[in-house]
Amino acid sequence: MRIVVVTAVHGPSARFLPEAYASLCEQVLPEGWEWHWVIQEDGEGADVRPYVPDDERVTFRQGRAGGPGVARTVALAHAEGAYVKVLDADDRLPPGTLARDLAALEADRSLGWATSRALDLMPDGSTVGFPGDPDQGPIERGAVLEHWKANGFLAPVHPASLFVRRELLLALGGWMALPASEDTGLLLALNAVSRGWFSGEVGLLYRKWEGQVTGQKAHVDRAERAARMAVVEARARALAGLRWPFPVGH
Repeated sequence: MRIVVVTAVHGPSARFLPEAYASLCEQVLPEGWEWHWVIQEDGEGADVRPYVPDDERVTFRQGRAGGPGVARTVALAHAEGAYVKVLDADDRLPPGTLARDLAALEADRSLGWATSRALDLMPDGSTVGFPGDPDQGPIERGAVLEHWKANGFLAPVHPASLFVRRELLLALGGWMALPASEDTGLLLALNAVSRGWFSGEVGLLYRKWEGQVTGQKAHVDRAERAARMAVVEARARALAGLRWPFPVGH
């Protein structure tokens, strides 16, 4: 049985792939489980391939540029496993992360996804936490949207720490077709139709660096941001209004 780790990467972030790979190699899974890493380049250049590990557990693909959401969704063509774990190219997974995510969803079929506590990984190697993490345990349907709307479009859990049932991810169409906030859009959609889980143990080291996409000027353009937030909210509310629960029958 397999957990597929999906990573979107472009040239500037490729140099961090060896650290992401090292963090994957530190993961210990229960007997009968394995991970497979699908790296999807957002583009077709020559800058990423030199950083891709030579490991039979790693699949590397390229495609025309369309942003990280497009790259991750295209990567699902090679995601043959029960679960999908997000790992951005510049981030790292602390030891034990995959096993905790897996244990939560294997123990409760009503949970469609899981997230973890995240720490910012600063350029000097230090880490910084976030205030206001929820308590460890289930996250009920609609709770993420409610918090996000009431707190200036800030989700209570980090979408880059997402672990999700593959069938549910596919049913929702993967990541949103947005230039940014595509992962937040997916998180809110997931929570509109299913319960989730939050682990209070650190499950993501979120690297802060000068070249990251979320630090670019276009990411905070007010008009674009307003449009992104509007469509993210509308999708989540439309899904909630359909009253389609996961798993079906609950």
